[in-house]
Amino acid sequence: MRMDWIPASAAAFVTGAMALTFGSLLLPASSSTAGTLQVVRNEDGRWLAAAVIFFIASVALTLGLPAAMSLFDRRGRTLGMVSAVVLAVGFLGTAGYSMLIVFFRAIALETSLKPAELDKAVHDAGLTIFLYGWIAGFYLGELLLAIALLRAGTTQRWVPLVLIAHVATLAFSSFLPHELSSVLVLLVAVGFAGVAIEAVGRDNERRKASPVTL
Repeated sequence: MRMDWIPASAAAFVTGAMALTFGSLLLPASSSTAGTLQVVRNEDGRWLAAAVIFFIASVALTLGLPAAMSLFDRRGRTLGMVSAVVLAVGFLGTAGYSMLIVFFRAIALETSLKPAELDKAVHDAGLTIFLYGWIAGFYLGELLLAIALLRAGTTQRWVPLVLIAHVATLAFSSFLPHELSSVLVLLVAVGFAGVAIEAVGRDNERRKASPVTL
């Protein structure tokens, strides 16, 4: 019996993208370490909810990668596979980030850590490498996927262009208010939704063109 794995994978891709967007919008933030510490203590429920949503996004996006790869039959296949590997690093890093959020919440609620001490911990070399590695993996994978889609020509042109536009926001998003920079993640949701829709559409066409085997 034929497994309809592409629609299921595509649905996971869309779910993950929407969860990533919702988690980014839900996560409260402040411009200073002291302010962040106070926000966590006052809105710890939102931090915990954001961590859970980021973890769901990580799992769903990883499960959605096969649907994205189904768009590469010949042209762009190698670059598409490379983008999948790099994106997987970014998606798995999102799960690690969710655990960091939970750990940060526990420290804020259960200890009397001072802002200055927390600031030193936040700038720890190991933690910094992890965070920048996660960000680099996500954005680089997204860019490679967009380029591969442009080469393959298997989606409408706006899909990879939206993903490239989101990558371009990395250059100035840190200068924007948190609320506005969080909204920019909607570009990812729109782009990934376009990928998923195209994957399902092409799968339906293949099934109509070939006989059903039992």
